[in-house]
Amino acid sequence: MTIAAAQLVHVVQGEHAISDHPDTVITTVLGSCVSACLYDPERGIGGMNHFLLPNTGPTRSDIRYAAAAMEVLVNGLMRRGAVRARLRAKLFGGAHVLTGLPDIGQLNAQAACRFLENEGIRLVKGDLGGRQARRIHFWPVIGRVQLRFLREAQAPRRETPTLPKSGEIELFYGEP
Repeated sequence: MTIAAAQLVHVVQGEHAISDHPDTVITTVLGSCVSACLYDPERGIGGMNHFLLPNTGPTRSDIRYAAAAMEVLVNGLMRRGAVRARLRAKLFGGAHVLTGLPDIGQLNAQAACRFLENEGIRLVKGDLGGRQARRIHFWPVIGRVQLRFLREAQAPRRETPTLPKSGEIELFYGEP
């Protein structure tokens, strides 16, 4: 299924989406924020979140923060029939996009990885860090992710892109 033929669901900061419909593609754009793409390959369901900050917020349910965003996504998937032991994760984002400011992207990435480790959810792939924003498209039923690096604000990317040896993440470089 092409992206053009799919039902696109856009996830913005502080939101999440879950689907078990084979024509759904969940999409977002990330800078220092992180998105977790979680899916249960046996049940054929998955979801994506998009969080801004690494620590616990003013309330434990504030999904702009890593722990709450991850917990809401996991619980939502389980309510719809996913089994925690079968969940697989792919993490994206966490770029250091603003020079001269603290690297909030790295802290977001660490918070997401720590959550997965503490919850026993297997991280199977991902792309974290760097200096470039990313656009991701996630097919939640099959766990496929397409990732596109967006042009750096300071200078265009000069190195030759390297593609993964196999798999479920397709990389594209350049403008969306």
